[in-house]
Amino acid sequence: MMTTPPSSSSEQPSEKTDLLQYARAIHERVITLDSHIDFAPADLVSERNYTQRLDTQFNLPKMIEGGLDGLFFIVFVAQTRESQNTEALKAPGYDRAYQRALEKFDAVHHFTHAIARDQIELAFTASDARRIHAAGKKIAFMGVENGYALGEDLRFVQEFYDRGARYLSLTHNGHNQLADSHTGEREGWKWHGVSPLGEEVVAAMNRLGMMVDVSHASKNAMMQIATLSKAPVIASHSAVRALCDVSRNLDDEQLLALQKTGGVIQVVAYNGFIKTTKADSPERLAALAALQKEYDLPEMKGPGQQARLQAALKTWPAERRKEYESKLGDLNKSYPGDLPATLNDFVDHIDYAVNLLGIDHVGISSDFDGGGGVIEWNDASETFNVTLELVHRGYSEKQIERLWGGNLLRVMGENERIARELQD
Repeated sequence: MMTTPPSSSSEQPSEKTDLLQYARAIHERVITLDSHIDFAPADLVSERNYTQRLDTQFNLPKMIEGGLDGLFFIVFVAQTRESQNTEALKAPGYDRAYQRALEKFDAVHHFTHAIARDQIELAFTASDARRIHAAGKKIAFMGVENGYALGEDLRFVQEFYDRGARYLSLTHNGHNQLADSHTGEREGWKWHGVSPLGEEVVAAMNRLGMMVDVSHASKNAMMQIATLSKAPVIASHSAVRALCDVSRNLDDEQLLALQKTGGVIQVVAYNGFIKTTKADSPERLAALAALQKEYDLPEMKGPGQQARLQAALKTWPAERRKEYESKLGDLNKSYPGDLPATLNDFVDHIDYAVNLLGIDHVGISSDFDGGGGVIEWNDASETFNVTLELVHRGYSEKQIERLWGGNLLRVMGENERIARELQD
C-alpha cells in the first residue's frame, strides 16, 4: 500500500460522489495503453481472428468491453541455449528467428491495414497515438521482445524500426549475442552485461528513436544499458523485486537507475512476478486434477493456461460456473494452497514504484497471452478494474493518466526528440 497520499484530497471525489461513476468517467477520458501483449500470427490473419471474441485474453471485443484504448503487439521470438543447439548463436539460428519475427510484423500490418482497419490503427509516434485516440479508433504499436532476431547485422535494427518496432529488448530467457539474460543468476554469465555488439545496437536504437527495453536483461546488462543509452529506457513488463524476489524483477538500485535516464517501469500483472507462492502439495495437485477432469478442463500448467481458464470460466452459464467455484472453494479449504496474485497485489507494486520513483516513472502492462493475468485483471475485458483500484487508493485523474500511458508516451516522445538531435 502507499505510504504517502498520491494526491491532495481536493482532487478526489467527495463522500457523496459515486466512486464507481467517478472512476468510469476517468477511464473514458484518459488513454489506457498496455505496453505488452503477446499474440499468435494466426489470431490476426486467419478466419477466426481478433475481431471476434476468442478465448484469448486479448481481442478487440474484450478490448472494447474493458475500455482499453491501445496496446503494443509484441514481436516475440524464442531462442534455444547454446548448450542445447550449437547453431543457436550462429547464422542458421539467427535466420530462423528473423523469419519468425517477419511473420509477426506482417500479421500486425495485415490485421490493422486490411482486417480491422476501421477499428484499430497502427501508430508509429506518440502523436499518432493521440490522433488515433481522438478519432475514436484503438491504437496499435509494436515492440520486439528479444534482440536475438537481429542476428549480427545492425542493418536489421533499421529494418525492424521501418516495419514499426518502437521498442526492443536485447534479451529474453537465455543469453544471446547482445547481452546477458536475467537467467544467468542460476546459469552463469556469458558477457557479464552487454556485449560489444549489444552496445552498437543500443546506439543504433538511440539514433532511430526506438526505445531500449530492459525487461529480461540481467542486472549488470540493465545497469550498463542505463549508462549507455542517450535516451530514456523502459522496462516494458517488469515488477518490483523488493515485493517479489525473482530475477525478472527490478531491485531498487535498478529502478533508480531507470529513473535517472528519465525512463519508466511498466509494472506487469503477471502472477509469478507479483507474488511469490509456494508449490502445491501432491494432495492438492491430485484434487485439482480430479476437479479439472470432472469439468472436462485441460490440465492447468503454467500461468498462461491458468489465465485462459479464468477467461473461459466467464463464458460458462452462471449455474455451471457457480457450481465449479463452489467445489473449488471446498477444495481450497480441504487442501489449502497459496492463492494466486490479485489486482490488489498488482497495484501494491505500482504504489511501491510510485513512492520510490515518483508518478512520472511508472506505467502499466499486462503480458496477456504471454502468461500475464491476475485475479480481477485476467483479460482485456477487465481493464476498468485497474482504474477503479487506483481511484480507491486516492490517485487523481492526472496521475492515472500518467500511469495508463502518459508516461510511456512521454518517454517515446523523448526518444523521438533525441533521435532527431543525434541524426542532425
